Amino acid sequence: MTSIPQPPDILSPGFAADPYPAYRILREHYPLLHHKGIDSYLISRYEDVERAFCEPVFTSDNYDWQIEPAHGGRTLPQMSGHEHAVRRALVAPAFRGRELRETFRPVIERNARELIDAFRDAAETDLVARFATRFPVNVIVDMLGLDRADHDRFHGWYAAVVAFLSNLAQDPEIAAAGRRAGEELAGYLRPIIRRRRTAPGDDLLSRLCTAEIDGIRMTDQDITAFVSLLLAAGGETTDKAIGLILCHLLSHPEQLAAVRADRSLVPAAFAETLRYTPPVQMIMRQPAADVTLSGGTVPAGATVTCLIGAANRDESRYARPDAFDVFRTDLTPSHAFSAAADHVAFGLGRHFCVGALLARAEVETAVNQLLDAFPAMAFADSAEPADAGVFTRGPKELRVRLAAGAGRAGGA
Repeated sequence: MTSIPQPPDILSPGFAADPYPAYRILREHYPLLHHKGIDSYLISRYEDVERAFCEPVFTSDNYDWQIEPAHGGRTLPQMSGHEHAVRRALVAPAFRGRELRETFRPVIERNARELIDAFRDAAETDLVARFATRFPVNVIVDMLGLDRADHDRFHGWYAAVVAFLSNLAQDPEIAAAGRRAGEELAGYLRPIIRRRRTAPGDDLLSRLCTAEIDGIRMTDQDITAFVSLLLAAGGETTDKAIGLILCHLLSHPEQLAAVRADRSLVPAAFAETLRYTPPVQMIMRQPAADVTLSGGTVPAGATVTCLIGAANRDESRYARPDAFDVFRTDLTPSHAFSAAADHVAFGLGRHFCVGALLARAEVETAVNQLLDAFPAMAFADSAEPADAGVFTRGPKELRVRLAAGAGRAGGA
């Protein structure tokens, strides 16, 4: 008789090196597991994670301690009911439809082009350091209409806030640095907000300062907290997503060739990357009442950790879940960036990621411009780099050999 494996530890070095075998064990044998180290119930099956995102009994009250201290105020993920509906309606227009397409798409395209120009003639470069980690934060700073000379300052704040949010082991130094970054960012923004309220421009920060619904406007604290959230959530997910999609395409040359030949496959490649290796691996919820899930009951008020990386590889939901396949038929790219998504990388339900379409625009622009600039691209070390991270996950570096035609000017 086959013995049941021991429950995995999500804080162990082995899990950090490769969580996917542990996710399989959790789905098969421990679909509901209380982890004492983080005092949270782990759920790993797609149906349970979907319920945690969609059913009203699962609140986001956990964000009061998990994210508010770093952002310096309440943010959209913490809100519910009318408060959430109004605040989301105030910020959402900039991240979808005509405003995203006409006002901010050119900002995205310009930033991608400028970063690529810095290594366009290089024989080799690290696409994480030179592109992926810089691109989304630069885009956000420009969308907000802030000083481009402060890009590096924003990168520092962004890194500290993301580290705070990812601090599952509750390291006090990381926590203090995250709170300090949030305070510094708010201090930087407050005088700019005052000026934009009296003399608004055509930028995102001015829109946040002047938007009004039902007589409600965003306070200064609402705006500084939202900008902090935007930097952390928008920067980290897109940064990791760009590195991941490029890694997967480079390690599957036949799929890379197909995407090069038919750029309408880029959304499918991004959707499959979100399923196969979601940049955010876990999101927490807190039930307001006892809830029965696969494997048992979660008591009211407990923290539930939704293991997105596990749910997105659930054998009961996807065929060949451990294979990267841009042609898979059980994932719908046209739905992948909306609340009707058939993966859980952006969440589901009322808290579906408000920036999903911005992320799509950034990743698709990045992939298309890189493929246009470099007709040949390959891993510099002939092997796909390992991913790193537990709460968020992606390659720390992506060294590639590049071919951009004549006029090569050496390495970068």
